[in-house]
Amino acid sequence: MFDALGDRLQATLSDVRGRGKLTEADVDKAMREIRLALLEADVNFKVVKEFTAKVKERCLGSNVLEALDPGQQVIKIVNSELASLMGGASRDLAFASSGPTVILMAGLQGSGKTTACAKLARLLGEQGKSVALAACDTQRPAAVEQLVTMGKRANAHVYEQGTERSPVDIAGWALDEAKRENRDVLIVDTAGRLHVDEGLMDELVAVRKRVKPHNILLVVDAMTGQDAVNVAQAFGERTDFDGAGMTKLDGDARGGAALSVKAVTGKPIMYASVGERIEQLERFHPERMASRILGMGDVMTLIEKAEQVHDADSAAELERKIRRQEFTLEDFLVQMRQVRKMGPLTNVLGMMPGMGKAMKEMRQGDMDESELDRVEAIILSMTPAERANPELINGSRRKRIARGSGTTVQAVNQLVKQFGQMRKMMAALSKGKMPDMQQLMRGMR
Repeated sequence: MFDALGDRLQATLSDVRGRGKLTEADVDKAMREIRLALLEADVNFKVVKEFTAKVKERCLGSNVLEALDPGQQVIKIVNSELASLMGGASRDLAFASSGPTVILMAGLQGSGKTTACAKLARLLGEQGKSVALAACDTQRPAAVEQLVTMGKRANAHVYEQGTERSPVDIAGWALDEAKRENRDVLIVDTAGRLHVDEGLMDELVAVRKRVKPHNILLVVDAMTGQDAVNVAQAFGERTDFDGAGMTKLDGDARGGAALSVKAVTGKPIMYASVGERIEQLERFHPERMASRILGMGDVMTLIEKAEQVHDADSAAELERKIRRQEFTLEDFLVQMRQVRKMGPLTNVLGMMPGMGKAMKEMRQGDMDESELDRVEAIILSMTPAERANPELINGSRRKRIARGSGTTVQAVNQLVKQFGQMRKMMAALSKGKMPDMQQLMRGMR
């Protein structure tokens, strides 16, 4: 979503960083470029005006112009203000000291609210909590059935009584059941409308009074741009919510909603949906998102994702093999599968600092997830001996592997070559040397 904005900001700041000395005119020029980039990203114009004013004030008032490395100081200020714009530090849910924690989910129809309920249930379940869902959207056809289906995928129990009873009664009954069954969390899915109206707000207020939620999350669709901000503002005027859940943050919209919500409503984004799969919901960290936008990577999120799919023993064994240069195609297959569990390859690589240019080249090229499927098919068509020693793969073996994997001899040749390059990279890393990552990515394509 932030690709275009990130490219513009990075280009502007790169020009600033390349200057040995900055003048006030240089700062003014940079602010104009940043202002245009934010406006083109559909950020609220008042927010843009305040943001650039703050950045300029800090740049001119912090002895930046006299600093030995003024460009780096400007980047630091922009990064800090971007994080502040999106809410500063990340916010977590408030959990009850006893009994179930009640989370009330609100939003317009089509915002992805029901899906967000299931994603949040799965995320909290992964944290060891017993989670239940309450199907209180009796307005939208098939909403109850959708929540039941997605609840199963999220390993969460769903309390539902069809669509005949009132949402308020269903919510109250579900809360009683959650208490009786000693659930840790109850997520209440409420009805949405095509627009903010009296009926929607009255029903939401009534459900809130009945279940007394510890958290109210407003689900907004990032793809709707400033309309999402307007919806959040309208909800905030009628019912106080604690934070927003931003859906479709992986889409191709310009990102203005994510950058404007906190400044306009005063409420932070707490969760962000970064893909269609049920596991693709993340805590929203403003400081990390700011770093991603500026091409500085997101090492903390990358580490957290890696910890979810790797245990300490396998990580230690992998390190041992790399140091002894015993890394095989079998190990490569295992690691590739683990990385794919962390999300789309471009998203994972995008969290690595300094990978911006390489990622852009990948997007312009032909590498995609289907390429990884072909790589896996080729490796699976090899014998255990060939995976352990690719040097054994001669001409006749390559033809056999190509036939078995449904690919070509050229594709097999390319994989063997790529694996050789990877081994060289790992050998360099084991000796404390850092290879050229952009050159590596070009070679892996």
